[in-house]
Amino acid sequence: MSDEAKSSGERASRTDDTNISQTDTKSVFDYVRTVVVTLLIALFLKTFIIEAFRIPSASMEKTLLVGDFLIVNKFAYGLRTPHYLPLTNVAMPTLMLPLGGDVERGDIVVFEFPGLRDELKPSEPATYVKRCAGLPGDTIQILHGRVLVNQSPLKFPPHGKAPLGFGPGRRAMGYHLFPRGSYYSDFEYGPLKIPKKGDTLFLQNGAVRQWEVFIVREGHRVDVDNENRISIDGKVTERYIVQRNYYFMLGDNRDNSLDSRFWGFLPEDNIIGKALLVYWSWDPNISVRSLADKLGSIRWERIGTIIR
Repeated sequence: MSDEAKSSGERASRTDDTNISQTDTKSVFDYVRTVVVTLLIALFLKTFIIEAFRIPSASMEKTLLVGDFLIVNKFAYGLRTPHYLPLTNVAMPTLMLPLGGDVERGDIVVFEFPGLRDELKPSEPATYVKRCAGLPGDTIQILHGRVLVNQSPLKFPPHGKAPLGFGPGRRAMGYHLFPRGSYYSDFEYGPLKIPKKGDTLFLQNGAVRQWEVFIVREGHRVDVDNENRISIDGKVTERYIVQRNYYFMLGDNRDNSLDSRFWGFLPEDNIIGKALLVYWSWDPNISVRSLADKLGSIRWERIGTIIR
């Protein structure tokens, strides 16, 4: 073979190798790009549109059961940036765009737990699901376990567990109910007005102690001096203007629900979305190690159930 032929063959071989290398590089790049775009789309959907949620407690029985897995419509009430950096517990400022509808009485809402009655913030992030019983500006009252909103009876959830009435543990009084210092019970509660943006809270005659955590959660400092003079952010005052809308949330299982009767009002900023449907359900008490029993506990009749 001539030197020219050999040289031509070597050039052709090098060209083929280069083309193969470029093709492999392009394939890897296309694969990585597809994976990244897919992850970004999934993260966007989870952050702003839909999210999965598991029912961990019996507070919504029997509307929702322990072991139900829900799809949550996060766009139902508008577009809101998360309180926490995705995939972390790092808090971040939020922005809400009112592009969706409004929360209505009777909606089953998924939300970020605002904290116990006397906590400025929860000890750790938690997600709750409850039914909205009262809207901003409503007056709510519970008489003998029956909920009244603006003095009109609120229809009881069709699949809820009705309170059993007076019995052991009943009439737990205001030392652990909201607001602090009240003499309500979980069965005889209120009347209590749900704050709305622009409402005035009057703080004199000890009322400041009831509202102190509420005001601090809205981002202000509250001080009371030795002469019982009240200051907010260093300014002496006896009133406070509410800056956000709030909701009153109840569990459908009234005798076994840690809800607004105990921790207070739900700020609108904490709402994640509206519970949409049950996409999976099984007995959470059965270990996956007993795979046959676990699969046998699947509640087929609940899968695909629209939540109402």
